[in-house]
Amino acid sequence: MHLGKSYSLFEFTLWSRRQLYASLACGSLPVLLYQFLGLKWLSIPVSVVVLLGTATSFIVGFRNVQTYGRALEAQQIWTEILSLSRGLGVMARDFPAAPAAGRELVLRHCAWLTALRYQLRSPRVWENTGKAANMEYRKYYQVPEWETSLELALSRYLPQAALDSVLHAENRTTRLLATQAAEFKRLLTTDEISNAFYLELGGVIRSLFVQQGRAERVKEYPYPRQYEVINKLFVSTFCLLLPFGILTEFEKLNASVTGVMHGHMIWLVIPFSTMISWMYLALEQVGESTENPFEGNANDVPMARICRKIERELMDMLGEKSDVVEPAAAHGIVL
Repeated sequence: MHLGKSYSLFEFTLWSRRQLYASLACGSLPVLLYQFLGLKWLSIPVSVVVLLGTATSFIVGFRNVQTYGRALEAQQIWTEILSLSRGLGVMARDFPAAPAAGRELVLRHCAWLTALRYQLRSPRVWENTGKAANMEYRKYYQVPEWETSLELALSRYLPQAALDSVLHAENRTTRLLATQAAEFKRLLTTDEISNAFYLELGGVIRSLFVQQGRAERVKEYPYPRQYEVINKLFVSTFCLLLPFGILTEFEKLNASVTGVMHGHMIWLVIPFSTMISWMYLALEQVGESTENPFEGNANDVPMARICRKIERELMDMLGEKSDVVEPAAAHGIVL
């Protein structure tokens, strides 16, 4: 996630330059054919373009609202996980009779957080990290889950036997929460916590399962493909037809201008159609880069940063210092 002031105009233009090139090509070809080959029949009524542009605006706006909603839900999920983790940390410190048992609960929770973010960062076929523009922008930031293996990351929190069990589980996050719940049951049966404390801890586990399920839903179910296809179709068609619709409109301006531009107003179709088309295409690209908030793009939810924050706070509750390092936010981007 970009936590700086803003993206620079240069960064944004560089990231979307392929859309700019496509817009320039679409705007130039009709003018060249119209002027040099005399294909005057190429022009279409501007009202057709206006109607198509209106429909395109609606579909692009709808798509961006929906994709922002997915990103917002992902942020809410991890904010809730942060709050639940703080509550669990206090309970783990105060409820068990033995401090060592509380420390084990905290470490296992940190392992669950780690396993969850690794699970959410695993690639899916519909995600956009492999696109050229996003691959190029990767030089400005790093994805922690792609730099360190899950086994190495979990080894900080789990003994070898537990680590082997988790790595061979079908769903590692579910296994860790189930193990945590079994530990709560053991503490109850050995009278290390009371029944009231056990119910409180069980409520936290249920809430963590809910947040895990919400995160998995955002990850496993993409923005509906039918809307994705129609959005691209509408935007591409509008950008293709736009210069054909304004050819005669700019040619009419020759009657009202004098000087060097008289008779050459048709050439202004190129910059104006390029600018308008680029706006639509760039907006579509922004929506595309926002729809999968866990995929590893620059605008993703900073899960690793949140997990580091949780670990430091929980270890501080236990009176210990966490050795987790907070990396510098390169170019304002933190994941």
